[in-house]
Amino acid sequence: MPDSTLPDAGVPGVDLVALWEEHTRSEFETRDVDATMATTVAEPYVNHVPTLAGGVGHNDLKRFYKYHFIGGNPPDTTLAPISRTVGVDQIVDEMLFSFTHTSVIDWMLPGIAPTGRRVEVALVAIVKFRDGKLAHEHIYWDQASVLVQIGLLDPAGLPVAGVESARKVIDKTLPSNGLMHTAWKTSQGRPI
Repeated sequence: MPDSTLPDAGVPGVDLVALWEEHTRSEFETRDVDATMATTVAEPYVNHVPTLAGGVGHNDLKRFYKYHFIGGNPPDTTLAPISRTVGVDQIVDEMLFSFTHTSVIDWMLPGIAPTGRRVEVALVAIVKFRDGKLAHEHIYWDQASVLVQIGLLDPAGLPVAGVESARKVIDKTLPSNGLMHTAWKTSQGRPI
């Protein structure tokens, strides 16, 4: 249900895309907590949906960013854009998030020791703006795919995939319906 209590972000002269890109640059390139927080409203919130990580309010979010997110991402972490939808007060970004699991990543793999394995996962950020700043972020990804890639979840017999999930987002020509191979075969030759 939309949050109708938030006023429109429509502040004249504010480029929401530029602000969002400044925010992510501060998180992943310069790794500057204060610069990241400067892009947000006074009481922002972030929710990494699969792991319930993030923060509500300035102090909780700054604590999260400082001790559990910005400095905790492996040095080879990259974000590659896939698609972007821009609204009046919201951006939805679909990205390829890649890293080598060389450190504990509290927000994505809490409590999991580094495995040294490479991970590529499609990640979606839904970013709401208010008063020309970031008000909240909802971040989604396929946690099962991440767990398969680091070797913590055996996909055998389960309807989950590893890196193939991210690669299928980037390359639509990769095979579909592999996880439902038996059921998919039952429709072969049937009228459509």
